[in-house]
Amino acid sequence: MQCVILAAGEGSRMRPLTTTRPKVMIPIAGKPMLEHLVTNLHDSGIKDIIIVVGYMETSIREWFGNGSKFGVSIKYVVQRKQLGTGNALLVVEPFITGKFIMLNGDMIMEIVDIQKLARMKAPVMAVSTTTHPENFGVVTIAKGKITSLEEKSPHPKSDTINAGAYLFEKDIFDVLKKITPSKRGEYELTDALMDYIADEKLRVHPLSSWLDVGYPWDILTASEHLLEKIEDKRLGTIEENVVIRGRIVLGKGSVIKSGTYIEGPCVIGENTSVGPNAYLRPGTVVGNNCHIGHAVEIKNSTVFDDTKIPHYNYIGDSVIGSGCNFGAGTKIANLRHDKGIVKVSGVLTGRKKFGAVIGDDVMFGINCSINTGTSVGSGSRIGPHSLIYGKLENNTVVK
Repeated sequence: MQCVILAAGEGSRMRPLTTTRPKVMIPIAGKPMLEHLVTNLHDSGIKDIIIVVGYMETSIREWFGNGSKFGVSIKYVVQRKQLGTGNALLVVEPFITGKFIMLNGDMIMEIVDIQKLARMKAPVMAVSTTTHPENFGVVTIAKGKITSLEEKSPHPKSDTINAGAYLFEKDIFDVLKKITPSKRGEYELTDALMDYIADEKLRVHPLSSWLDVGYPWDILTASEHLLEKIEDKRLGTIEENVVIRGRIVLGKGSVIKSGTYIEGPCVIGENTSVGPNAYLRPGTVVGNNCHIGHAVEIKNSTVFDDTKIPHYNYIGDSVIGSGCNFGAGTKIANLRHDKGIVKVSGVLTGRKKFGAVIGDDVMFGINCSINTGTSVGSGSRIGPHSLIYGKLENNTVVK
């Protein structure tokens, strides 16, 4: 069986993290988001994969190549203009040979669900439930069939949502060719599904587990889920007087220096230095070529490659881009005084504890304070003793 993965979009809701990478290449638990999907497809027995690429496609091609290092075969098809999910699927028509699975690239789907979906009779939509259905396409179900689909309604009819995974036959392309542009000027796959719903053909598969990574704070949720499954692997150097509680992954060439205390699960990439006297708390993921230095505490955060957090810093429940540098004493707050749900740029995160989203190549001077729910654009320069809050666009200079 073939699988089509839609990975052509930028992922504007992920800004500023998508300034320099496509959304599907954002790291989660030490690997690009898309790699988790490709690995699970392989382990499900599906090895013929077509990836629809567009925005910053080179990074995807260079990482995955022809798929051989992941035990699969990958073909790339380019969506030249971002004209919607319906258009993205239509561009693969010449390469489809029969029944196929289609997945959105910004999700993580369990092996058992991929296998169950593949065995069903097409067409099928995978669904899940959520506490905030107003952010998704909401469906209603009767007798194992989808009876209605409504996109992002302020008054959703149910808490069951379209999970972005499907099983199709080749006849989906005939349906796609009949749809017209939506109000956004895009060809929406969901418009094509209305034909199946009207004819009572669209079957349903409730997922056992589903992770949608739509916003930066979803990276933490996805990491928390994936870190539960990691196996302890220590390939680097651990000096004397280091305390490690729980499972960790430590990459080649990395060093954990004396006096450091780590509570797993944690992932530390390759050629990264941690300590001396650092404290990594559960849920922390640190990338390759990073430096986490003396008296630094990091809690439940993801730090991308090549970032330096060297002296007396606190990073709580945050996502830190690549190539950043934190001046001594710079700290990120992660809890509101009223203990309410944190918002970022006016959007509720669903989390009582969330610090900041920091883009790539951001430099902080000494003793900066970053408030909860802050977003700092890539390339920004923040002067010493600054108080940062709200949203800063790319290349902002704060003196």
